[in-house]
Amino acid sequence: MIYIGIGSNLGNRIHNIEKAKYFLNLSGVKIHKSSSYYETLSWPDTSQPKFINIVIQSKSRFSPEKYMKIFKSTEKKLGRKKGLKNSPRICDIDIISYDQKILSGNITIPHKRMFERNFVLFPMYELDKNWIHPKKNISIRKLIFSLPIKDIKSIKQI
Repeated sequence: MIYIGIGSNLGNRIHNIEKAKYFLNLSGVKIHKSSSYYETLSWPDTSQPKFINIVIQSKSRFSPEKYMKIFKSTEKKLGRKKGLKNSPRICDIDIISYDQKILSGNITIPHKRMFERNFVLFPMYELDKNWIHPKKNISIRKLIFSLPIKDIKSIKQI
């Protein structure tokens, strides 16, 4: 199973995410399941607009590189411009986990900071309560409980 994170903190955030899902589907990324929407403070600068994030499950058999090409193309179609790292954006799409594989290089899988991000862990838990981090060999439940209390309290399912 492939887990993909989609987030937006500019414009109509839910609409941006739904359009991203539509374009991903047109590109052959078949969505098996989609989490609820989760609203969080922007990271790392909490003064920026709040994010809405989801995680989707895909069973499409693309290589990680092909997924990334599709993601970049989709972000561009939605109007994403190259900005400073972690600056506000219309859409951000990332591979979170790819068939429990561990990869490093141009693409790091699992996503290198996913285990410390509430906006990834909560929607992933909703989709797969038995998911285990392939590199750390830690359950998603334990990863959530290892988050700072402020991160657990500040996420809101909408």
